[in-house]
This record gives sequence, C-alpha cells and structure tokens, in this order.
Amino acid sequence: MPRVGLTPAAVVGHALTLIDEQGPEALTLAAVAARAGVATPSLYKHVSGGLTELRRLVAVRVTEDLAEQLATAVLGRSRDEAVEALLAAYLDYAVRHPHRYAALPQAPQDDEELQYAAARLVGVILAVLRGYGLEGSEAIHAARAVRSVAHGFASLSTGGAFQLTEDLTVTRERLVRVLTEGLRAWPAA
Repeated sequence: MPRVGLTPAAVVGHALTLIDEQGPEALTLAAVAARAGVATPSLYKHVSGGLTELRRLVAVRVTEDLAEQLATAVLGRSRDEAVEALLAAYLDYAVRHPHRYAALPQAPQDDEELQYAAARLVGVILAVLRGYGLEGSEAIHAARAVRSVAHGFASLSTGGAFQLTEDLTVTRERLVRVLTEGLRAWPAA
C-alpha cells in the first residue's frame, strides 16, 4: 500500500528539491526515496516507470511551471510590453531555478503530457506575437526567434558566461529593444 501523504506529485516535489540543491545529475530514485523517507522500491508505487518516468514527470512539471510564469507575466500586456515581460519572466525563472531550467527539455519529446505542456509554453509566446499581427508560419518563425533570445540569454546568464563588468540589465534592455523593433518590422506572410 502506498505511504499516506506520498503521491506522484509529492515524489516530483522531492525530486525538484533535490535538483534545486544538487543539479539534475543528482536525480536518483535512492536520493528521492531518502528525501521522502521511504525505501527506494516504495517509489514504484507512485512512479511506476522508475527513474525514466520520474525524469519525465519532472520535465512536465518544469515546463508547466515556466509556462505558468510566462502566462502570468504577460497577462494584460501587449506588444513590446508583453515581450519585455515575457523575457524578464523567462530569465527570472532560469536564474531562480538554474538546475530546474537545466532539466527543461528543449527538443520535442514523444510524450503526450509533455507535448501538451510545451504547447502551452509556446502558446504564450504565440499569443504575444498576435499583438504584432503575426499568425501562421510567420508567427512560428517569430516564436523561434523569441525562444532563441530567451533561452540563449537565460542559458548564458545561468552558466556564468557574462563576465565583463558592464551592467547586464542594460544588455537585457538593449536586447529587448532589438527584438521588439524586429517584431514590429517583421515581414508579412
């Protein structure tokens, strides 16, 4: 019988805490079981597919969390203001949760639940781009540009790549301006 209070969501919560503290490479069933106060085989009652399933559930949760943060940030905003809020929220998530961000899948997976979460995340970006009149394939191209900027800046920031003394906030502001000017001048379909 599963331990009272331990659910798949709670197991994922323990996994995320472990990832936050030690990085995604520290994720093992034994480490999560120790955190949950159960024997390792007991986790299979909650995560039947073992470590592979747990990694999948972590990927889904991280993708959902990022999508929710982006959706909240852009709510009630449009065009340049929405892009700025989206990029700030994206960077904020990566900086606050660098190890979780490292566990975020960047490529499509053959998993319905993960695809749904990823579609929601991309859907937030596409909703922002509709403010620029972008739809169809042009919206996809623009979404790729936005994701490239967001992921690139977040990855370089969390990876410690920006070592020069100039203020990183100024760099981010300039990057937002370049991106929004580009979106305003985006070629029509």
